[in-house]
Amino acid sequence: MFTGLVQDLGTVATIEQTDDGVRVSVTTTLTAELGLGDSIAVNGVCLTATEIQGASFSADVMAETLRCSSLGALGAGSVVNLELPLRAADRLGGHVVQGHVDGLATVTAVREDGFARIVTLTTEPQLLRYVVEKGSIAIDGISLTVASIDRDGASLSISLIPETLARTTLGSASIGTTVNIEVDVLAKYVESLVPPR
Repeated sequence: MFTGLVQDLGTVATIEQTDDGVRVSVTTTLTAELGLGDSIAVNGVCLTATEIQGASFSADVMAETLRCSSLGALGAGSVVNLELPLRAADRLGGHVVQGHVDGLATVTAVREDGFARIVTLTTEPQLLRYVVEKGSIAIDGISLTVASIDRDGASLSISLIPETLARTTLGSASIGTTVNIEVDVLAKYVESLVPPR
């Protein structure tokens, strides 16, 4: 389990294609805290560290993950958001993030709003049923608050403070950028427990 608070910006060192998926190697300052078999969120996708060498770790990305996330578009030199799993004694500063991507979104507008930046994204309409204004959402593994929703246009907007812009990949997001979305898991559980009307 993660909180959506990015701990480091890593850099993809290599991407190795295989018949079954890809093996990605990422350079990061977090390897001292990472052990073989540990989980690590890469742009919001929970991966397992299969090799650790100095300041880099490797993880295998299966075909299903490549289909459901933006990890397939990564290349050597790509910058990624990284987060280690929550420890039981840690503060829960963001929200409950599982690292299970629900879908993709595309940046359709970026505008400045005082010291903040408003980013608008379009996504699949069926994902928006789990999203509420002022609720939580994880975008590329970053815990964010939904500023507004346009259900007719299948879009949502987020407002980013300078700290988020400086410490995450959303600081360089522009029109056309594709990102991973994980909706609030609590909304999905409520839907599964409440009988359809």
